[in-house]
Amino acid sequence: MSFRAPLLALSLGLLATSCAPTGQTAQTRAAGPVLTAADLRQRVALYNSLDSEFVVNHVPNAQAADWMAREVPLFECPDSAMQQAYYYRWWAYRKHLKQTPDGYVFTEFITPMKHGGTYNTISSALGHHLNEGRWLHDPQYTQQYTKFWLYTDFKRNAPRLHGFSGWLEDAVYELYKVQKDQAFVKEVLPALAANYKLWEKERMLPNGMFWQYDVKDAMEESISGGRKEKNVRPTINSYMYGNAKALAAMGRLTDNDTLTQKYTQKAEQLKQLVNTTLWDDKADFYKVQYEKGGLCEWREQLGYIPWYFSLPPDKPEYARQWTQLTDEGGFKAPWGITTAERRAPGFRTHGSGHGCEWDGAVWPYATTQTLKGLANLLTEYKNHGTMTPQVYYDELRKYALSFQKKGVPYIGEYQDEKNGEWLKGNNPRSSYYNHSGFADLIITGLVGLKPRPDNVVEVFPLVPEGQWDYFCLDQVRYHNRMLTVLWDKTGQKYGRGKGLRVLVDGKEIARANKLERVTAKL
Repeated sequence: MSFRAPLLALSLGLLATSCAPTGQTAQTRAAGPVLTAADLRQRVALYNSLDSEFVVNHVPNAQAADWMAREVPLFECPDSAMQQAYYYRWWAYRKHLKQTPDGYVFTEFITPMKHGGTYNTISSALGHHLNEGRWLHDPQYTQQYTKFWLYTDFKRNAPRLHGFSGWLEDAVYELYKVQKDQAFVKEVLPALAANYKLWEKERMLPNGMFWQYDVKDAMEESISGGRKEKNVRPTINSYMYGNAKALAAMGRLTDNDTLTQKYTQKAEQLKQLVNTTLWDDKADFYKVQYEKGGLCEWREQLGYIPWYFSLPPDKPEYARQWTQLTDEGGFKAPWGITTAERRAPGFRTHGSGHGCEWDGAVWPYATTQTLKGLANLLTEYKNHGTMTPQVYYDELRKYALSFQKKGVPYIGEYQDEKNGEWLKGNNPRSSYYNHSGFADLIITGLVGLKPRPDNVVEVFPLVPEGQWDYFCLDQVRYHNRMLTVLWDKTGQKYGRGKGLRVLVDGKEIARANKLERVTAKL
């Protein structure tokens, strides 16, 4: 990865170091947070100095460090690329927060878009926005944003929520797993159920599956689809499965047995349909089914989306799909995970940067979904195929390294898979593109904090054995408590003892001598 050296050189002097004040003993350190915001503030100062700030929303650059220090979990590790990317992505995410007469919202594009709705909102990355934003300390941002889509948007003559497929119901339940706000779930649950029903009216086929245009999946110009082709896609069908599961879970949470039974049945039916209709036994892959019948001839990255919702059976033949992730004829490329297999004749044939080509180029939107699915495979399934934590780490690090343009921190729309060129060039619409996630992949994947609805803290790190001597995720607001997860190989870095430690409000509740799954009650 030597061609990415300018980005690392840029952050020279900002390499991860212990943020605990020097001269403190282990006893005094144990009384308060493990990390301070010093590193965060230094990095924000760098990002601000490089930024023209041509658009200012709720939190201007001058207030970014204070807002982030107050709102985001602190993270430290010995890998400068991961460290840089973690805070840069929070800094960019903050740029999209707007305070409106209808509450807080997040935008996708920093510049006004013709297809944007009220306040320039677009629903395609709504699930990513909520999964990332659930880690903010103040729940009002994500909760008001959710209500905007469920109530304000639906008052429009032409609502925009269904302008794109999405996993809103699943994302709201994931919010609950972190925020533990049952009253909020109870308030929005009727609107969420109505939203699911509307999707059934608009996109469900007589056999119970869902169809979608690739452009309405936010994945237009794909090798399998078309802007006017009504194909049965793993995307919307996986989303609706996740949404049904979430509605069933929220029904249990609010003692609505009728709702739980109804959506449990819908989820199970859709799971069976996806596995019997969209799974290609010969290719060992989930594929798009054409409107005219038959499966797409080639594999696409969207085939990994079922794992985002833990839909596939835990069987070796399904796990074999993941071998394509590390195959250079499959989805492995120097700059990231391609959106179509590289051996496909249609790979990168739809142009470059003229529209939104999902025929092979690297999209952060899809990378986020795939890495989330891989983390689920490694932590929830017994059959992993050839996948290991090292694969997750390597792909996540490659993803982190991609957040640059000419050596300067940057996140855009999509990239050339060989050289990392952002294919929208210098178009301002591509700057700070809020169409994916990263912090959530660090928190739930690499560090391995697994949000749960019960009173148990579960940590299952995917940092490979021997990769790092230390890391710390600190000041995580979880179930209205403050949580810390740290790894200290020698015990000298943080003064809390050797190994993996989980602390709640400064008090240790779990430990392990190695990086492995641990659980403890809050």
